[in-house]
Amino acid sequence: MTDHIYKKIELTGSSTAGIQEAIENAVSKASQTIRDMRWFEVVETRGHIADGKIAHWQVTIKVGFSLSE
Repeated sequence: MTDHIYKKIELTGSSTAGIQEAIENAVSKASQTIRDMRWFEVVETRGHIADGKIAHWQVTIKVGFSLSE
């Protein structure tokens, strides 16, 4: 069995459509430069209100990825 070593980074994604899209935007952008991403955890959810309506969602996540051997 191979031992795995992971590193965690914190990202904040945003979206006008909702929480899931904000998470997907953060993961998608990170995947352009970070290899071997394995998991994420949501650590904070917040939004921006404009004219009495939700204008933007912001979701902060921690992403774990495997370090190369």
